[in-house]
Amino acid sequence: MSDTIFAPATPLGGAIAVLRISGPGARAALETVFLSKGALIAREMRFGRLVEGAQVLDECMACFFAAPASYTGEDMAEVYIHGSQAVARRALALFSSLGLRPAEPGEFTRRAFLNGKMSLSRAEAVMDLINASTERGAKSAVEQLEGSVGRIAGELEEELLDLLAGADAALDYPDELEEDTLTLIPERAREIMLRLDALISAGAKGRLLREGAVVAILGMPNAGKSSLFNALVGHARAIVTRLPGTTRDTLEETVSIDGVPVRLVDTAGLREAADEAEQLGVARARAAAERADALVLAFDAAGELDVEETDLLEATAGRPRVAALCKGDLPQVLRPDALAPYAIETVTVSSVTGEGLGALRRALAARLLPEGESALVTNARHIDALMRARDALAAIDPRDGADCAAVLLQSALSALGAISGRDVTEDVIERIFEKFCVGK
Repeated sequence: MSDTIFAPATPLGGAIAVLRISGPGARAALETVFLSKGALIAREMRFGRLVEGAQVLDECMACFFAAPASYTGEDMAEVYIHGSQAVARRALALFSSLGLRPAEPGEFTRRAFLNGKMSLSRAEAVMDLINASTERGAKSAVEQLEGSVGRIAGELEEELLDLLAGADAALDYPDELEEDTLTLIPERAREIMLRLDALISAGAKGRLLREGAVVAILGMPNAGKSSLFNALVGHARAIVTRLPGTTRDTLEETVSIDGVPVRLVDTAGLREAADEAEQLGVARARAAAERADALVLAFDAAGELDVEETDLLEATAGRPRVAALCKGDLPQVLRPDALAPYAIETVTVSSVTGEGLGALRRALAARLLPEGESALVTNARHIDALMRARDALAAIDPRDGADCAAVLLQSALSALGAISGRDVTEDVIERIFEKFCVGK
C-alpha cells in the first residue's frame, strides 16, 4: 500500500461531488492542486481553489486527515467540488496527472481493514449500509458497523480459547488433567453450540434484512388476492375483475413491510384449470409458493370455507404464513374462528377501506424478522462460519481423547476468526471488497 489512490466518493452530476485521496502522497497532492490561505491543518475544513497550473478549475472546500486518524489509517484528503460532471472529470484527470492511481472497488475500506481501523465484519457492514433499501435494514447495518457481530464472535472465541487451553494442558499433563478436561469440554461445547444454534436459526431470517424476502399470496379464484396485492403495493398493479381466473401469471412488486424489503408475488387462483394458459398460471403459483419465505393465504370472507381451501391450509402447515380474510367491507360469512383448528394467525382485511392492512403487515413482519441479538447476523458468509464452528463442536467426542478435542476446538476458532478477519484468506478478502463501489 505504498501508492496513493483517488476516486469520487459520490455520484457525479449532483450539487456537490466528493473526491477522495488516500496514501502517503495525499498531502503533497492536495497542496499541489488546492490553494488556500495558510498551511493545511489536519481535520480542518478549508476554502480555496482547485487549480491546474495557473488555471482555476473550481472554488471548493478541502480537508486533510493525517494518519492514523483517518478512515483508512493513512494520510487522506477529501475535496468537495461543485458536482458538474465536466468539473469532476477535469479534477479526476488532474489527480491522475500527479501520478495517483484510480482506486479499485472498495479499496478505501480494504485499506481501513488492513491498517487495523476496523474488523472485517465492520467493513462488510459498510457495504450493507450502502445497499440498505429499508429503514430496518439500515438499522441492522449500523448495529453491525458498531461492532455487534464482532462482539458476539469475540465472546464465543474467548470461551473456545479457554476450552482449548484446557485441552492443551491435558495433553501436557495427561495423568493429572485429562479425565477432568474430557468431561468438561463436551459440556461447555454443548453450551456454546446452543448459542450458535440460536444465532444460525435466527440468522436465516436476519438475512432477509440484507437480501429481501419473497412473500406469495395464494388462494382460490376470486378470493381477493389481486385486490390485496394492489392494496399492499399501493397502486393498481394487478388487473381485478369479478370474473374468477383473471390472473393467469405471477406478478411481482417490491415493497417494504415493517422495514423488510419484500418481493410480493400475486398468483393465479388454485383450482383445476380449464385451459392451458390457466394451467400454466396455476403451476407458476405453486412454484412461487415453494420458493417463498412466507405465505399470505387469501380467503373470501363473504363465502364459506370449501374443501380446496382446507386442503391449502393443510398443505402449508408448518410454513411461515398468515391468513387474510378478504372483502372485509362486505357482510362477513367466514370468520376467524373457522380457521382456528389450523393454527394460523388470521386478519380480516378490506382492500377497499384499508381495514386490517396494517395488522396484516405486522403479522407478516413477525414471521420474517428474527428477535434478539441473532437479528444482527445478516451476512451469508457469517452464517456459514457459525455453521462450520457449530459442526466442529458437535464432532467432539470424549472417547477420542484431548488431542482430537483440541483439533476440533481449533477448527471452531478458525471458523469464527473468518468473521472478524483474524483467520481469513486473501481470496476471501478479494471477493468481499470487489463487491464495493469505487470510492468507498
